[in-house]
Amino acid sequence: MTRFRLIPRSLFGRMLVIAGLSTGLALLFAGVTISHVLERFVTRGLDERLDAQVAVLARAVRPDATLDRTRAVDLPEFGEPGSDWSWQVEGPAGRFDSGTTRPLPPITPPAPKPAPPIDAVPPAPQPDPERPHPPGPGGPEDHALHAGDTRDRSGNRLHSRTMDVATPRGSVTITAIGPRRIVEDPLREAMIPLLGSLALLGVGLALATFVQLRFGLRPLRDLRTALAAVRAGTERHVPDDQPGELQPLVTELNALIDQNAAGLAHARQHVANLAHGLKTPLAALSLKLAETGADDDVRDMVEQIDRRVRHHLGRARADATGGARVRTQIAPAVDDLLAVLRRIHADRPIAVERAIPADLAVAIDPQDLDEMIGNLLDNGWRHARSALTIDARAADGMVTLGIADDGDGLDDSAIAEAMLPGRRLDERSDGHGFGLSITRELAELNGGSLALGRSPTGGLIARLSLPLRA
Repeated sequence: MTRFRLIPRSLFGRMLVIAGLSTGLALLFAGVTISHVLERFVTRGLDERLDAQVAVLARAVRPDATLDRTRAVDLPEFGEPGSDWSWQVEGPAGRFDSGTTRPLPPITPPAPKPAPPIDAVPPAPQPDPERPHPPGPGGPEDHALHAGDTRDRSGNRLHSRTMDVATPRGSVTITAIGPRRIVEDPLREAMIPLLGSLALLGVGLALATFVQLRFGLRPLRDLRTALAAVRAGTERHVPDDQPGELQPLVTELNALIDQNAAGLAHARQHVANLAHGLKTPLAALSLKLAETGADDDVRDMVEQIDRRVRHHLGRARADATGGARVRTQIAPAVDDLLAVLRRIHADRPIAVERAIPADLAVAIDPQDLDEMIGNLLDNGWRHARSALTIDARAADGMVTLGIADDGDGLDDSAIAEAMLPGRRLDERSDGHGFGLSITRELAELNGGSLALGRSPTGGLIARLSLPLRA
């Protein structure tokens, strides 16, 4: 079951998620900010219309806190009966309203100020920093406008502006009320195209981010291709022409490649020295066996040792001259080894099913390939009951050769133990326990790998992965 990851593994995915979240938050902030600015702008227009009505009513308030109806002129919106535009004046002399047929909503005026003495000068209220105060009895310094929202009995939202006017009899509260839809309707009409524009902007930014990441991370993909070429043997180093951020990494990779190559050359030189040291004694031993008429099996084993020594000497010479990897076809090598095994194990007839493309080749020395496949085929032939299956396929620059038998197989702990040098799990056979370890070592030296597992028939399957040669 695939576990959900909050943070993607790839750099592309992480950067894309971060860019998407940042863009989304920025667009959300822009939408909220713009809507707030638009609301304040539209609300200011409504406030100005209400303030104009409040200014007219403030001039109509007499010193005795009554309302002069002849001066209380209704502006156009307030003069329509049954509309949501209304006003009221409330003070010590009673309550006066616009006289519209629609009942006024309940308004909670600010706490009235105590009436000052006749000969006292009324205190100046705090001015409204946002709006100029309309003139009225007592001068602008006697007025302070307050905004508020309420609902009528039908549930419609209303917006009000309230001002207190100081008179000798006490404070008079003047309130002008207008429909809130004056603000909400234009705001809604403006937000629909605004949100659409922000959505299109978000899509454009997402596409730009995607293109930017694809272009910006392309050097990483090129680096992976270059490393694959080094692994396949077509290139010796990763190209140095890299972006500044990758240049130190490429330098270290090339240094590591050179170090590994030097270590491998040093190890092979030791093998070559050892093989060269054994060559002369083996030649003398072979002549001695021929003179004494030794058994053919003994002479055959000495010849096998001599061939191995010559093989490693040839590899050492090829490495010393800088020889490139050769192209070795798999199908002919497997067929030749099967013919040999049928003669060696003539007492154990095994049915072999082979599925290997005729043109499939690997970048491996032919003798190394014969040694690896021969060890695996011999191991499978020894433990198979009646059938052996061989298949090969290429993918991602590698060739995987599978050799499966229908024997008893091995469990996980036994599989790990079977890969150890000199470890024999079947004491009945005449092997020495080095075949699998030698095969794995040769595969890793050539940039491949060896893995063991259970075959579909319950036996053992060996998967040998080697670099593909086009």
